[in-house]
Amino acid sequence: MRIASLCSSSAANSSYIGSADSGVLVDVGCSYKSLLNRLSLCRTDISAVKVVLITHEHTDHIKGLKQFTKHSDVPVYASRKTGEFLLAGGHISKRENLFELSELGRIPADFEIKAFRTPHDSVESVGFSFVAPSGYKIAYFTDLGEITDSVREGAKGADFVFIEANYAPDVLAGNALYPAYVKERIASPVGHLSNDDSALYISHLVSNGTTRVMLAHLSRENNSPKRAFVAVAGKLSERGMRLNRDYTLDVAGVDNTAGEYIAV
Repeated sequence: MRIASLCSSSAANSSYIGSADSGVLVDVGCSYKSLLNRLSLCRTDISAVKVVLITHEHTDHIKGLKQFTKHSDVPVYASRKTGEFLLAGGHISKRENLFELSELGRIPADFEIKAFRTPHDSVESVGFSFVAPSGYKIAYFTDLGEITDSVREGAKGADFVFIEANYAPDVLAGNALYPAYVKERIASPVGHLSNDDSALYISHLVSNGTTRVMLAHLSRENNSPKRAFVAVAGKLSERGMRLNRDYTLDVAGVDNTAGEYIAV
């Protein structure tokens, strides 16, 4: 089982999880053309995508969905309210290819997939866990303002965690281009996780067995890969956890790179 971050930012988000010839796509936040190009960088053809999972309805997660469903009969799974939004807004081309997350058990995948609720200012956002036959577990969650019991349960026992580190608090506070209400929304319990929020939870996860971490959904305006990396690695170091001994840490970029295609 492999995870490829195809794009990750406040502008576009999509990831591929599976083998080189069969897997699932989480969100389609980039254009169809860009999706094809980014999959090819992973030596993966679009035909390998057997299922699409949607976390929520914000544009940076569904921008390319309509075009994708024009070209493919692959089933799309979303929460009930998110599915209603997709249909009402014309974001999916074929109604018959849309399914609710309650039907996830029907997916013919090489691993078990479960959804869990995440707190975000969307109609009904979710994260996902993926468990291979070997027991190896990936927990995937971005776009959440705080760590809830639902998230804790979804991430429990994860070997690999794909987690949001959206903003640096000092950068957001000093960003003169963002009005106060936007800053309040980002930092709210239904907004996004800061570097510090992520670092705190990751330290808990690593102390309980997580060994691989990828930081994701970084804001271009209010964060940077270096800031996020240093914040998380520094917090874990303070708690006696050593980078590349107790855990590995990567940062998902705006564009896919070979270093983000990780075998697990």
